[in-house]
Amino acid sequence: ERGGSAPVESLSVREREVLSLVARGLSNKEVATTLGISARTVQTHTIHAYDKLGVRTRAGAALRASELGLLGG
Repeated sequence: ERGGSAPVESLSVREREVLSLVARGLSNKEVATTLGISARTVQTHTIHAYDKLGVRTRAGAALRASELGLLGG
């Protein structure tokens, strides 16, 4: 599940936004509505973020997002 340990700087601003919302448990459709983009675009950003972070699941992405301080508090 771990593999890559790309720094948070490798993520685009939009990938960080998407990852943060996905990590909070929102569906792709909910993320899309929140950000005003299509669900397909959310999926694309999610895939790119997963690749950069070396994760393959939403749970793995949430863990990495938390470790990288992307979840706020």
